[in-house]
Amino acid sequence: MAELEGIYTIWLRENKRFLRYRSRILTSVVTPLLWLLIFGTGLGSAVRFGNIPGGYQAFLFPGIIGQTILFTSIFSGLSVIQDRQFGFLKEILVAPISRPSIVLGKAIGISTTAILQGLVLLILSFVVNVPMTIPVLLASLVVILIISLGLSGLGLLIASFTDSMEGFNLIMSFIVMPLFLLSGALFPVTGLPSWLQVAVYLDPLTYGVDALRAIILQSSAMPLHIDLAVIIFFAVVMILISALVFSKKEQSLM
Repeated sequence: MAELEGIYTIWLRENKRFLRYRSRILTSVVTPLLWLLIFGTGLGSAVRFGNIPGGYQAFLFPGIIGQTILFTSIFSGLSVIQDRQFGFLKEILVAPISRPSIVLGKAIGISTTAILQGLVLLILSFVVNVPMTIPVLLASLVVILIISLGLSGLGLLIASFTDSMEGFNLIMSFIVMPLFLLSGALFPVTGLPSWLQVAVYLDPLTYGVDALRAIILQSSAMPLHIDLAVIIFFAVVMILISALVFSKKEQSLM
C-alpha cells in the first residue's frame, strides 16, 4: 500500500504541475493544429493520397499525435533535473518508497498528460475530416498510453545522466528530431531506400504512429499486432532500464 500511495502521490504531482501552466496546455493543442492546418494544407496541395479519405491531412493526423506524445513525454524528463536542483528529489528519495516506484509514478504521470493532449486532438479530428467513433477513440488512447510510457522512460533515463537543463536540451535536440522525422509521421514508410528503411524500422515511434494509423484510418504499413508488440516491448524495457539507472545514479548522490 505504501508503494501504491507513493506512486499515486508522484503521479498527482506531475499532473498538477502540468495543469498549473495554462500556457503549456494551450501550446500543446495549438501547435499540432498549426502543423495540421498549415503544413498539411500546404504540402497536401502538392501530394495526393488517393487511397486515404481526407488526403494528406488525414494521413498526417496520426503522425502529429505521435509528435505531440514524443515532445511531451521526453521533455517531461526535465522535471527530474528541476527536482534535483531544488532539493525536492532528495526528499522523495528518503521517503519509504522504492526508486523503481518513483520512476513508475513519474512515467505514469507524464503519460497521463500525454493522454490528455492526445484526447483533445482526437476530439478535434473533424478539423481534418477524420471520422471519430468511441471505439476508435478508446483504442487510440490505449496506444498513446503505451507509446508515452516508453518515451517517458527514455526521457527519465537521459535525465538520470544529466545535471543541467541545458545539457538535457542539447542531448534531446539530437534525439527528438530524428525520432520524429524517421517515424513516418510526415511520409509513408513503404518504398523508401533500403538504408533509410533500416533507420525507420529501428525507430520505436514508427510503430506507434503506424498503430494509430491502423486504428484511426484503417491503413497501415505493418499489421497492428506487430506494432503493438514492439511498442509494448519498448515501454517495458525503457521503464525497467530507467528505473535501474535512476536507482544507481541517485544512490551515488545520497
